Amino acid sequence: MAHGGRILVDALKAHGVDRVFSVPGESYLAVLDGLYDSGIENIVCRHEGGASMMAEAHAKLTQAPGVCLVTRGPGATNASAGVHVAKHDQTPMILLVGQIARPDRDREAFQEVDYRAMFAPLAKWVAEIDQTDRIPEYIARAFHVARSGRPGPVVLSLPEDMLAAEVEATALPVPAPPPRGVSDAARDAVADAIRAAKKPLLIVGGTIWDQKAADDLARFASAWQLPVAAPFRRQDHFDNRLEVYAGDLGVGFNPALGRTLEEADLVVSFGSRLSDVLTRGYTSMDPRAPHSRVVMIHPGPEQAGVLWRSDPAIVADPRDMAAALADMAAPEDIEDWRGWTQKARAAYDEWRKPRETPGDVKMERVIGWLCDNLPDDAIITNGAGNYAAFLHRYYQWKRMGTQLAPTSGSMGYGLPASIAASLQHKDRVVVCLAGDGCMQMTLNEMSTARQYGAHPVVIVANNGTYGTIRMHQEREYPGRVSGTDMANPDFAALARAYGGHGETVERTEDFPDAFARARDAGRVAVIELRLDQEALTPGLTLSQIRKDAEKRG
Repeated sequence: MAHGGRILVDALKAHGVDRVFSVPGESYLAVLDGLYDSGIENIVCRHEGGASMMAEAHAKLTQAPGVCLVTRGPGATNASAGVHVAKHDQTPMILLVGQIARPDRDREAFQEVDYRAMFAPLAKWVAEIDQTDRIPEYIARAFHVARSGRPGPVVLSLPEDMLAAEVEATALPVPAPPPRGVSDAARDAVADAIRAAKKPLLIVGGTIWDQKAADDLARFASAWQLPVAAPFRRQDHFDNRLEVYAGDLGVGFNPALGRTLEEADLVVSFGSRLSDVLTRGYTSMDPRAPHSRVVMIHPGPEQAGVLWRSDPAIVADPRDMAAALADMAAPEDIEDWRGWTQKARAAYDEWRKPRETPGDVKMERVIGWLCDNLPDDAIITNGAGNYAAFLHRYYQWKRMGTQLAPTSGSMGYGLPASIAASLQHKDRVVVCLAGDGCMQMTLNEMSTARQYGAHPVVIVANNGTYGTIRMHQEREYPGRVSGTDMANPDFAALARAYGGHGETVERTEDFPDAFARARDAGRVAVIELRLDQEALTPGLTLSQIRKDAEKRG
C-alpha cells in the first residue's frame, strides 16, 4: 500500500524523471512527501511562472518532458505563463497541479478552478485524476501525449484527497519508442521537389532537432548549395558560420532575407510551422495564395494542412529526413543554386556588420565580443524585448542546444531558463541576456539560483524603458510617451543582496573584464549595462523613429 503522492513519484521515476521544478502548496503535500527520499531533485522556485519556465527550458535541453509542480488556484494561474511558452515552442512539458478535494467540487471552494476549461487552449491534453490507482495510467499517457506528434504541454489536476488515499498500484512499464526513419519514397519526393526548383530555400525549426541532424543538414545543403534559414529563436539549429546559412526569419529580420523568402519558388520546412513571425505577418508568404511550393516535414500529421498545402506532406521526424538526405549526390549542375545561395549569404554578412548606436555602452559591440569569445557550446538565454534584437542580429550560434528563448515572446524567460541550463550543464558557460523590464519579471529566481548552485552570468540591458513597446508607441503616437518608462533598482547591488556577484558597466571597453570576473565568481552574477535610451534598436534611434513617424503625419 502507498499513498497517491508516492505512487505518482514512482511513476515519474519510471519515466526517467530526475529533476522537477516546483513551488510548494498544501494541496499536494502527499507528492512532496513522495519526493522526500525518492532521489528526484526538487528545485523549489520563488514563483510558479519561474518554475514552469525552468521546466520548459529543461525540456528543451534534455529532449524529455520537463515536470513542474504547483498548487491550486493562484499557483496554476501563475504557472500558465510557462505552459503558454511550451505550447508555442512545441516543447514537451507536464504541469502537475494540486486541486481541491473531490467532495468539494463545484462549490466554488477555496482556490477552486476548472483546469480543463482554463488550460484547454494552452495544453495538448488536460485531465483530472479521480482514482488513485489510475495515477500510473495517467502519468504514462501524459508522457506519451507530451512527446508524440507535435510536442507540447500536458496538465494533470490532482485532488488532494485522491493523493492522500492509500492503494495498491505499480508504475506501468515505459513503452518502447516507435521505430524511426523515412522511406526512400519520402526522401526521393523531397529531393525531386528541390531538383525541380530554381530558387529553393530550406528552413529548419521546431523542437525536434539535435546536433547530428544539424550536421546532416549541413552536409546536404553544402553539397547541393542550398540556402538555409532559421525561424525566430531557432538560430542554434544550424551553424551560422557555414556559407549556406542565410540568417533568421524572426522579429525584425533582415529585409534582404525577406525578399529571398518572397522570391523562393520552393520552401522546404524541417520541423517549422511556418508561422506569422517567420512570414512577417503572412505578408512574405500568404497562406491564402502562396507564391511558392511548400514541402513540410513535420511529426504532426495535422500540421501539413493547418496553414499551408504541403506538396508533398511528409509526416516524419525531421532529424530522420536530414539523415536520409545527408549523403545524396548533388545534381551535376548546381551553379544557379550556388549563385542564389551566395547572394543570400552576402546579404546575411552585410546585415551582421555592426551599426554604431548612441551611448557609452554599445550593445552591438558587447554582443560582438560575446560572439567572438564565448565557447561554441555556451548556452545563451533571453526573454523578450528590443535588447534581444541585438543578440539575434550580431551573435552567431555554432551548435544545437545553445539557444533558449521563447518563440511566444514571453518576458521574464531568460533568467529561469539560464538557471535550468546551469543546473543541467554545470561545466558550461551559461549567459542570460535580459532587458531591465524582462529581468524584473522573474528576478526573484536569483534566490533559487543561489540556493541550488546555479551560476549563470546575467547581462541586464538597462535603458529605463519597455523598449519594444516604446518603439511601437513612437511609431504610432510619436512623442506621446505613456506607460513605458520605468524606475529601476541597482541591479548589481540587488544581485549582491541575493548572495551573487554584481557589477555595473558604463563603458563598452570595461565589459570584457567585468564578464571575466562574473564568469569566475562561481555563483549567479549580474552585469548591468547602463544604456542610452536613444539606442532603441540595432538600426534606428528613438529620435529617428519619432521623426519618421511625424513625417508620415
